[in-house]
Amino acid sequence: MKKTTIISDKNLKSLKIKKQIINILKNIQLKRSNIIIVIGGDGFMLQTLKRNKDEKNFFYGINSGNYGFLMNKFSKKNLIKNIQNSNMISISPLEMIVHAKKKTKKCLAINEVSILRQSRQAANLSLKNKSNFIIKKLVSDGVLVSTPAGSTAYNLSVHGPILNLNSKKISIAPISAFRPRRWLGKIVSYKSKIIITNLNPLKRPVSAVADNVEVRNARKIIISVQNKIKFNLLY
Repeated sequence: MKKTTIISDKNLKSLKIKKQIINILKNIQLKRSNIIIVIGGDGFMLQTLKRNKDEKNFFYGINSGNYGFLMNKFSKKNLIKNIQNSNMISISPLEMIVHAKKKTKKCLAINEVSILRQSRQAANLSLKNKSNFIIKKLVSDGVLVSTPAGSTAYNLSVHGPILNLNSKKISIAPISAFRPRRWLGKIVSYKSKIIITNLNPLKRPVSAVADNVEVRNARKIIISVQNKIKFNLLY
């Protein structure tokens, strides 16, 4: 059965576009099955993807926010043509496993995993890709591991690279690196397994944040792409 769902953010611009789309689709059946039209910005799209991660849907985003890296431009005249002719890109989230002082927690991140200092003192971190050191000791405010989908968000703010959605790469970017001061980070394969260890957890505690889920007093963080989960985006 062919089904189209429209999900909209609650701001006036999004609701206005939603009303127009409902009128356009009133007597039209789209060729592709299980399309979810998402109206909003990148943040709203990420929320929608997480809420629908266990279903096989196709997500067509319409931008009513600011940047709209994950979204399409709205055209009332060409909406049906744009959806019918769209190409699909599948993206997978990061899986973060955090070993803290008294617990272990697993979370998903579509945008990024950020490791942030918890105190006034800079964090002392070591970074490995599987068994190979990326950097033995990074003194900084933290470090960011970003997906291509998240590369225009917090990653861009810390001067990380913008990654093509098809790149099959992960960005590792320092946050206010103090030593080595000129380390700019690294781009690695999506097959990587990033292991971040807090070298001084008692004196220099850090928190690990997967998108908006925080685990405090993190001692060891393991980050990899969860390829079993696929989000199908239409452009």
